[in-house]
Amino acid sequence: MGKRILIVDDSASMRQMVGFTLRGAGYEVVEAVDGRDGVSKLGGGLFNMILTDLNMPNLDGLGLIRAVRSSASHKFVPVVMLTTESQDEKKQEGKAAGATGWIVKPFKPEQLLAVARKVLGG
Repeated sequence: MGKRILIVDDSASMRQMVGFTLRGAGYEVVEAVDGRDGVSKLGGGLFNMILTDLNMPNLDGLGLIRAVRSSASHKFVPVVMLTTESQDEKKQEGKAAGATGWIVKPFKPEQLLAVARKVLGG
């Protein structure tokens, strides 16, 4: 069974691109439309990695990360932020919340797969 990744982004086209890329590499992908939906989908099982946007309605990426880190069953799951924000202040905020890594949009599918392999260990 492939590794399971949760994608959380309010952009349907971004979820589609990221999902297509990861599924093509053999990963199992679950999609969520915002942080609140992401928290709900986490209840559906274990994930090996979470990819989340920063700016989303209802619950943003930082709120999602805080929810993940406070969850007994998911607190050690790597969380990588996918965002257009590249300022150091935002990165520090993400790290403080518990983000594992950061990918600035736009990015190439190869970059996404390289990060996934690095974070997931293969």
